[in-house]
Amino acid sequence: MTPEGKSPRGAPVAPPDGGWGWMVVAGCFLVTICTRAVTRCVSIFFVEFQVHFGRDYSGTAWIHSLVDCTTFLFAPLGSFIGNRLSTQATVIMGGVLSSAGLILSSFATSLEYLYLTLGVLTGLGFALSYTPAVAMVGSYFNERKALAYGMAMSGTGIGTFILAPAVHLLIEHYSWRGALLILGGFVSNLCVCGALMRPLVPKGRGQRWHKTAELENGYAIPPVLAGLAAPGPIGPLAGPKLGGCLCLQSMEEFSFLLMPDFMLLSVSFLFLAYGCSVPFAYLVPYALSVGVEHQQAAFLMSILGVTGIVGNITFSWLTDRKCVKKYRKVSFMFAVGMEGLSCLLIPLLRSFTLLVPFSMLYGYFDGAYSALIPVVTSDLVGSSYLSSALGVVNFLHAIPYLVSPPIGGWLVDWTGDYTAAFFLSGFSLILSSLFLATVMLIQRCWGPQTFSTSDADSTFASLKNGQMDLPTYKAAHDEPKLAGTVPAC
Repeated sequence: MTPEGKSPRGAPVAPPDGGWGWMVVAGCFLVTICTRAVTRCVSIFFVEFQVHFGRDYSGTAWIHSLVDCTTFLFAPLGSFIGNRLSTQATVIMGGVLSSAGLILSSFATSLEYLYLTLGVLTGLGFALSYTPAVAMVGSYFNERKALAYGMAMSGTGIGTFILAPAVHLLIEHYSWRGALLILGGFVSNLCVCGALMRPLVPKGRGQRWHKTAELENGYAIPPVLAGLAAPGPIGPLAGPKLGGCLCLQSMEEFSFLLMPDFMLLSVSFLFLAYGCSVPFAYLVPYALSVGVEHQQAAFLMSILGVTGIVGNITFSWLTDRKCVKKYRKVSFMFAVGMEGLSCLLIPLLRSFTLLVPFSMLYGYFDGAYSALIPVVTSDLVGSSYLSSALGVVNFLHAIPYLVSPPIGGWLVDWTGDYTAAFFLSGFSLILSSLFLATVMLIQRCWGPQTFSTSDADSTFASLKNGQMDLPTYKAAHDEPKLAGTVPAC
């Protein structure tokens, strides 16, 4: 199958801005519920795991961090498989793996067992499902892209609102083992979501070409190879040349990594990823530590979910307006900064009545910026590179998501309260926003960057059209070596 969003000959397909795209939005909405909302609800199991296994905060926090880390660490793998195979098959594969991980977790005999099943296996399934589904929305929408993403990403908030109290009731009635078993069955709905991810294919001549380019196993020749592999005066490609073309295709998919704007945005994402995960991991334990009842503490997560929905939709609708479209990055920066400021206030809030406004404020701006991540990324690299770019963006979230909850748990164990953990989270979010503001100020003073992905595309086009062979490309791009120097190991 051809990569979504491109024609068989590699030219981008015009997004229909509707039609089946709304079914894709619905499928992505359900994917975010089954992946991101379920991940947020893992923190509700913290107290149960601590009591059952007799472990401290930092040891238990590794479960939540492993789920998040694995989900984003293997996001490029999800993009790669989705580009090579299909989004449908990749999302379904992820649904099978994540469901199996949750079901196996219900039979856990140790915390290390949960690290492997709930942390790694479930996280791997989420990685294969989440990134390709989010990227598929971008291939169907252009003018209403922000609104479509706002609706799709609101599944995180709606899912959190519904699942947080539901998981609490499941734990009360069926214990944490029964709750994980039921969640495993719920997450298997990712397979249904995958069936909705119909690829965007061209019409007319492109479809006739597609039929002639299919291999015996049912999949089409990738666009880069189709023209080269067709019979002609030169004949089919030999093995080494075929491998070189595959390498060039991979280089083309990730050529956006050379864009200075993308590099600077990635640094901002690193600070953002650390700061945003701590409140979701420790809000419920913090509320319990200040005397809030368990059901009310779980309700705080529901409030985060509801206000996140409002943030998703209102910010997405706002940034789709013509007068605000060019300020999407500023809107993103503002949302991240406000989220950081709210984290600095939480140690002062020591009752359920005071924690409710915090949950509303934090949830709103969390929904606002999370809906803008794929939009800002798409505005920067274009829809043709969106799947690969989102894989890299999510990969950058992996290490901060891995270390932030355990660091927060270590600070809680060391200081005896949650103040240091929330302060570190808030300052990290504010630093992410200030870094992005500094970059925008520098670019405004020095002028825009000159690199464009089209520069790389022209080089790859020459390679594919036969105007330049692989040895010539390597000779032109290899750095010259000085005489007498020793090659680096």
